Amino acid sequence: MATDQQLADVLSHFARTMATDLPIRTILDRMVESIVAVMPVASAGVTLRAADGGPPCAMAASNAAAFRFERVQAELGDGPCHEAARAGHAVAVADLERDERFRSFAAETSPAGLRAVFAFPLRHGDRGAIGALGLYQDTAGSLDEATMRAAQTLADVAAAYILGAKARQELVDMSARFQEAALHDSLTGLPNRVLFGQRMEHAVLRTRRSGRALGVLFADLDRFKEVNDLYGHAVGDELLIAVAERLTESLRPGDTLARLSGDEFVILCEDLEDPSAVERLAERIDVGMNQPFILDHLDLTVTASIGIAYSGPGGDVPEQLLTDADTAMYQAKRRGGAGHQVLDLRERERADDRATLSRDLDGVLARGELTAHYQPIVATDDCRILGVEALLRWTHPTRGDVPPALLIPLAEESNVICDIGAWIFRRACEDLGRWNHGGEPANRLGVSVNVSAHELLSGDYPGRIAAVLAETGTDPRLVTVEVTESVLIKDPSRALMVLTDLKEIGMKVALDDFGTGYSSLSYLRDFPVDVVKIDRSFVRPLGEHHDGLTIFAAIVDLAHALRKTTIAEGMETARHFRRVAELGCEACQGFYFARPMPAPDIDRLLHGGRLPVAAAMGPVPVPGSPAR
Repeated sequence: MATDQQLADVLSHFARTMATDLPIRTILDRMVESIVAVMPVASAGVTLRAADGGPPCAMAASNAAAFRFERVQAELGDGPCHEAARAGHAVAVADLERDERFRSFAAETSPAGLRAVFAFPLRHGDRGAIGALGLYQDTAGSLDEATMRAAQTLADVAAAYILGAKARQELVDMSARFQEAALHDSLTGLPNRVLFGQRMEHAVLRTRRSGRALGVLFADLDRFKEVNDLYGHAVGDELLIAVAERLTESLRPGDTLARLSGDEFVILCEDLEDPSAVERLAERIDVGMNQPFILDHLDLTVTASIGIAYSGPGGDVPEQLLTDADTAMYQAKRRGGAGHQVLDLRERERADDRATLSRDLDGVLARGELTAHYQPIVATDDCRILGVEALLRWTHPTRGDVPPALLIPLAEESNVICDIGAWIFRRACEDLGRWNHGGEPANRLGVSVNVSAHELLSGDYPGRIAAVLAETGTDPRLVTVEVTESVLIKDPSRALMVLTDLKEIGMKVALDDFGTGYSSLSYLRDFPVDVVKIDRSFVRPLGEHHDGLTIFAAIVDLAHALRKTTIAEGMETARHFRRVAELGCEACQGFYFARPMPAPDIDRLLHGGRLPVAAAMGPVPVPGSPAR
């Protein structure tokens, strides 16, 4: 039997082994070698059971014979070690040929010289055994009680050490899984933005050493939102997985495909001898994306817009390469999508300029950079000033005047349009109150204010407008809200509700730039429009050819038939003015009368009651003009 010192040496060896990060298989091998060295047996083996009752998860043996004995028990699902692990106590088979309990096991192992087996459970408290230690002898005979106790002690200590090693391994595996999840997209399994960024950094360093070019393709699915809206997000996810697989098929060896978010995919191409290789890759993707995607319950066709940006051979790789590819992708979308576009540097400069202006919009009200200008709206019969249109102006501290055509879209993109819209509306009401103070009711001036779709459709717009009207003491009948057809298209039902609420307040509604959008006549019928503002594109041809005259007259007649007032925009010449007046249009505005001007200039203009051009023109006949 083993002496106390020998047992202490084995336990010490166990402790040193467990203090390492060795895998469990190596720990088991060392354990059985140590046991055979101190126990009166020919060989030893260990088998660990799977937690779910499946095949053994690990085996170890001191020699080939013991490994065979362990494997036979695992294959049969029977044997002394199998029984010890199941029952949770030691099983002694002093004479295998005479013992009736394990005949199948004996038949397989006796020819190999096995005569006695002693099995000890690797106990795990109340949870049963995690496996068994088997001691094998080539001669029949029992182990004394002290040796049996010592063997069970070794099995218990080994079990504790093995459980500790398994716990450490599980922590390592869990950490690896967390790291994998942190660096990969959970839906497609592709690298995510974090991992792509890391690979970009490494690629940049390699490119600077090699002098080869580096390219990035940024792909965004066209109209993907419609797939989610029509078929649901489950189908959308299935499509994204299919797109990832198809994009992978197009890659060159060594390329990295990542999913950044939503329907955005990006490809990193390294070691480019010729940057045109990236375009060839984009062409393969274009062809591949044009093929239908066969999903579980339907076939879908979806295209992608692809932006391409790359560094020159041997040159510095720009840190904003991904941003450049993103910009190129939007350039491709603006060209209709379903294709690829190499970055247009001039367009990127314009985009950078817009981005700078967008940032500068933050705090523009607090800095006092916005002003209100007004353009007179003039009666066509006697050139009286009927009202003014309020126009927003931004004087940038370094760039000067920012064109309204750029300012308004930037304000919408920057989500400051509601604040700016509220400011211009209040300023218009305050100026209107000053202009009409003390005047006769019949001669009071009106004001028109443009409202964007984002502002009109925002929460409780009518309530905010009513509050400003009350605070400034403004008669709502003198205020007109101007909207374009795009507002009505974006959300017709919501727009109808908001415009109806504004009408109930007492305000008027004007349809601005009529004729430049879809020009649906149903807008005039279905929406509470009071005024039709005819776009300048219909005024310009007047007097040049008969068709222009006919179209303008038809618009005026239609508006009058629907009891709408008309205003002609873009009035630039006396000939245009006379034609508009002759065709029965009630009012007009344009540079012919006055350019937009700040409020103090309107103050001076109103003292005359008429614009200076009226004196030179004389009265203008307006035959058959409907009463206002």
